[in-house]
Amino acid sequence: MESGSGLSDLKGIAAPARRALASAGIENLEDLQQIPQAELAQLHGMGPKALRILSEALTERGMSFKS
Repeated sequence: MESGSGLSDLKGIAAPARRALASAGIENLEDLQQIPQAELAQLHGMGPKALRILSEALTERGMSFKS
């Protein structure tokens, strides 16, 4: 997956977490860089597994959550 593509390409993220991302307007990894991980964790439906997958996807591409 390229960094600009949608998060739907990431495997292992459950439907509630996908809905949480969509409702927050987060569509790609660049969007994830704009918010702190702690804020993302507060979204209803966002669990530890989804946060780990998202964090790993960012790290693999030399990116990170907002500090």
